[in-house]
Amino acid sequence: MSSEPLHHLIVPFAQCVGDDWLQAMSTIALKNLDKLLRSMQRIDTDAGLADCLSPPHERVLAKALHLANTSDGLIPWAALQAKAKPDQAWAFITPCHWAMGREHATLTDPAALELSEADARVLLAAMQPYFATDSITLHYLEPTRWLAEGEMFGKLPSASLDRVLGRNVDPWLAKSKQIKLLQNEMQMLLYTHPVNDARSTKGQRSVNSFWLSGTGALSEKSTFNPVTAAHITSSRTLAQAAFNSDWAAYAAAWAALDAGPVADLLARQRAGGSVQLSLCGESSAMTFKSMPPSFLSKIKHLKAYLRPEPAYRMLSLL
Repeated sequence: MSSEPLHHLIVPFAQCVGDDWLQAMSTIALKNLDKLLRSMQRIDTDAGLADCLSPPHERVLAKALHLANTSDGLIPWAALQAKAKPDQAWAFITPCHWAMGREHATLTDPAALELSEADARVLLAAMQPYFATDSITLHYLEPTRWLAEGEMFGKLPSASLDRVLGRNVDPWLAKSKQIKLLQNEMQMLLYTHPVNDARSTKGQRSVNSFWLSGTGALSEKSTFNPVTAAHITSSRTLAQAAFNSDWAAYAAAWAALDAGPVADLLARQRAGGSVQLSLCGESSAMTFKSMPPSFLSKIKHLKAYLRPEPAYRMLSLL
């Protein structure tokens, strides 16, 4: 192998639960993925549960970034984004729309709000005094992602947005009376807010709540390296189609992923580079790494007698 940095591709939503997913996958040929996997060996399996607050792709990414001492729902993504010092607790606050049904509320995709920076900043300013009563300071990052600084986030697990989008929010709410009270207060504040009045006249959904995620504090034992991080890619190509259960779009997205990032990884491997691939489902993830050329040459004669399984069959095991 060459001395160049390890290139690592992480694929969230590579597997989804249900017969519709299996049917969609059986209609496409992932030729580059098939070729790539034939010259790789599995080096790790991250076995979890579908109700873990941190999905497999986030757990794999945290491990790849050497974020130490992370537990479920406490991968410190916000602290990392804020470039915080060790033990400083941060969180992400996502202004969003909860669709209220008869029995529960469903979190809709925040991106679909098309919230402008100007409106987001107005909402942040209106919400800040309520958060301040709990010693939380809000910082604008982008329209649907703000940073929140506060000691309470250090040991408060929170569910990733990827867990709750399009789902009933109740099982995923943070177990905190303070956060629940803040969410109730924000629903009352936002119900009659001028920003939402203006959105209503345009036929846009209201911003009626927020979602808490990315809680935690960086450990002194973390060895995060920006140079290493630059060679790790977590693809979002499959995410939107998976959230929408649009299996035709999902199959098309997989084909694009195979023709793009996967093909690039295969080319890098064939050029002698060291590559790694993590395929992530709803519960578990498998990570593969290039086999040494010396080992590949030893087993080359065996491949003629082996009929490789299509990649989607392996994905169904996630």
